[in-house]
Amino acid sequence: MVLIAGLLQAAFASAADNASVADSSEATQVVATAVVEIHSTLNSAASSAPSKSNLEARSALSEVSDQFVRDFTSPVADYSQLLQMAPGMFSYSPNGVGLGDNKTTMRGLSDSNSVISFDGIPFNDTNGVSHHAWVFFPSQFTGGAVIDRSPGSAATIGQATYGGSINLLSRELENQQRTSATGSYGTWATSLVGLEHETGQFGPNGSSNLLFNLQEMKSDGYQTYNKQKRDAASLKYRYQLSDDTALTLFSSWLNLTNNTPNIKGVTRANYNLGDYRTLLSGDATKPNYWGFNFYDISTAFNYAGVSTNLGGGWKLEDKIYVYRYWNQQKYNSATAITTTSAIDKLNSYLTKGNLLRVSQESSFGTLRTGVWYDYANSFRYQIPSDPRTWLDVAVPNFTERYKTTTVQPYIEYEFRVTPALRITPGVKYASYKQDFHHLQDNGGAVGPLGGVYNKATGTITGGLPYVDNAVKYTDTMPSLDVHYQLASNWSTYAQVARGDQIPSTSVFDTPNAKVTTTPNATKSTTSQIGSVYQTDRWNLSADVYHIRLDSPYSSSIDPATGNPVYFMNGSEVSQGVEAEGTVLLGGGFSVYANATFGSTKYDTGKWVAGAPGNTETLGLNYTQNGWSSGLFVKRVGKVYADNGANHEAFAIDPVTLANLFVNYRVKSPLALVKQAKLQFGVNNLFNNHSIVDVASAGTKTSSSAAPSAADMLTVLPARSVSMTLTLDF
Repeated sequence: MVLIAGLLQAAFASAADNASVADSSEATQVVATAVVEIHSTLNSAASSAPSKSNLEARSALSEVSDQFVRDFTSPVADYSQLLQMAPGMFSYSPNGVGLGDNKTTMRGLSDSNSVISFDGIPFNDTNGVSHHAWVFFPSQFTGGAVIDRSPGSAATIGQATYGGSINLLSRELENQQRTSATGSYGTWATSLVGLEHETGQFGPNGSSNLLFNLQEMKSDGYQTYNKQKRDAASLKYRYQLSDDTALTLFSSWLNLTNNTPNIKGVTRANYNLGDYRTLLSGDATKPNYWGFNFYDISTAFNYAGVSTNLGGGWKLEDKIYVYRYWNQQKYNSATAITTTSAIDKLNSYLTKGNLLRVSQESSFGTLRTGVWYDYANSFRYQIPSDPRTWLDVAVPNFTERYKTTTVQPYIEYEFRVTPALRITPGVKYASYKQDFHHLQDNGGAVGPLGGVYNKATGTITGGLPYVDNAVKYTDTMPSLDVHYQLASNWSTYAQVARGDQIPSTSVFDTPNAKVTTTPNATKSTTSQIGSVYQTDRWNLSADVYHIRLDSPYSSSIDPATGNPVYFMNGSEVSQGVEAEGTVLLGGGFSVYANATFGSTKYDTGKWVAGAPGNTETLGLNYTQNGWSSGLFVKRVGKVYADNGANHEAFAIDPVTLANLFVNYRVKSPLALVKQAKLQFGVNNLFNNHSIVDVASAGTKTSSSAAPSAADMLTVLPARSVSMTLTLDF
């Protein structure tokens, strides 16, 4: 922390000195072409930065580089590993990197509070805005990410701009042909084999380019009997129709099977004995037998995009897409084996949509407008079952179909007030419409719908077979940002923006699906100022932010109708200061550091679960003579976990995690081999077994002051080592 603070203090002192001696007329004559020139001529201080902002940033922005993905993450990793480099972001995978479903926290806000998109197209679960890092896009499919720690401008679309947005990027296409074969093996019998082919430019005038990737990953996992198998493929094709128009096609598919239980923690009793990995059993007579717990998940993501220059400063970009998520999960109770102790569960959805963006640039500024349309058809159920035979009972806990239609038109105008000053007001309208079809159930959601449920026989007599209802949420979100170019290598910005988040579909999980008063979309208002500074040696950014957020809803029963009425719990405030920077030391060495200091609390003064008061990252990189090495140490400060409605029930000590990667490339080591790359990687270098969360409390009164042996804890996995060889032909 002292090193980080010292680096940032020295950097911005240097920036101030440079600005004071600069010709004042130079700062006022900066134009967009000068900014582009700066980006194209920056030396390795910028190119070696694993995460950095840019001089064009209008909000708290971080760009994670493709080089970081290729050289400083495990080849079996999911996309969450590259997101951790940005300030205030972290996640944990207790079964090992890339071997479990994990969520990324940003500025103390959980995964479900933010948009995650791929090439600008948002993707998320439809019953609530959450994401599953172990599917859709393994790290080898991605070419970096752009992270906006704010609701963004009016042009930022998604169902949860409430906390921020993350845009995963597809791989960049290359001009030259290349075929890469990859093999990796490491701790817990973790292996990956992959084949990637880049055609380079081909066809008439080199108008076509194609990249595809195939891979298979297998692992026993760190936790007992938590095996994983992942098969995946992706394809990206670009066709240059003319100098002004290009067509891009992308398609990916992934299948993941594993033996992961529904609650993925280890018991406090085992943890206290030094057992950090017992999760499932090999004994078929025990409730936690591995054969009673598994996932089978398939995902696909496809889009076709066209971008064209229409002339007169007008440009158009349009993407039509479809993606699918199909998750068949079966899991047993941790305490019993009976004819109804297990759950047969399905969560599936098919989402289609279109994203149209139009812009027009003139001497006055830039107009940006467009509309996002998204339609999702979902089917979900949970049915009690016998884990020995997987024979389901007749009446489910719930069965539901629902359709979600999202429409978000937006418009903003970036006024070029002076060559150095730009002001951008904008507004976005959001409409979310949901249509539900609930079948009778045993009381897990809408109940027997006027019928009588017999628990002994597991049947329903009478009542309606189903009930239909609908709800619509609307919101208007303005934004305003100011960008000022202080010098050719120094910019600053200020932003005020509104974000929102669609309520969960569980709103209608009430008897007869009757709700007297539905909630509105939850909203946030973010205010922040920041600055970006770049020289040959320094690449630095910092910001100060304040976010006021609606808290989640609660409900009470209307005494007249007997139906739930939803009401706001109150509000939250997230505020703090962030900074990140890379310093070129010379001789191939550079240092990267980031830090966030702040708080995320309810209006009662209690901390929001999982929100740390500080996070820090320190990295030392070396790139020279074929070597590319990086040591990254991340520290997440103290956080709290809730127990039901009791905030701050569990206090979780700070967590420090270190990863080391050493890469060596050699040109033409063998005939027909253009390049060989050998990677040695170590995750959790110091073999820490820190508690990072409480997956579930063992009792209703369990807390740090009165812990229960049955508490289920999320724990860092042990040190893991991998060796990876990639040959380019």
